[in-house]
Amino acid sequence: MKTLAALTPALALIVAAVASPALAADLTIQFPAAAHQGKIMVALYDGAAAYGGQGAPAKSVLMDAAAGQTSVTFDHLPDGDYAVRAFHDLNGDGKMNTNPFGMPTEPYAFSNNAVGNMGPAAWDRAHFALTGAVVQSIDLK
Repeated sequence: MKTLAALTPALALIVAAVASPALAADLTIQFPAAAHQGKIMVALYDGAAAYGGQGAPAKSVLMDAAAGQTSVTFDHLPDGDYAVRAFHDLNGDGKMNTNPFGMPTEPYAFSNNAVGNMGPAAWDRAHFALTGAVVQSIDLK
């Protein structure tokens, strides 16, 4: 009986820690000016190395573009720093098309609406802290 009484507070702490909403945050990404054709490809990164091409996204989604406002929500993410890369695949070929000089010909964007200089936006400009529910509105250009 003493053993059970001693274990009860420990079990209560474990259950409280597992059920804690602070461990899970929701991120909603909105694309307010998306055209109503093709697909929007969204990649969510949880670190600078992966964002810089040395790893895979933490999560990714391919969604149908819709007139008006298109959005996606990533549920139950751990608190931390994240960045988003997205592009609008207008012709549905599954890749970002470029001109002969390597410049994208389809709309693309990064979280915080960060802008790159001769390439993708840097992690320092694109990343944001996720603590609780966050909404990022990203303009595909």
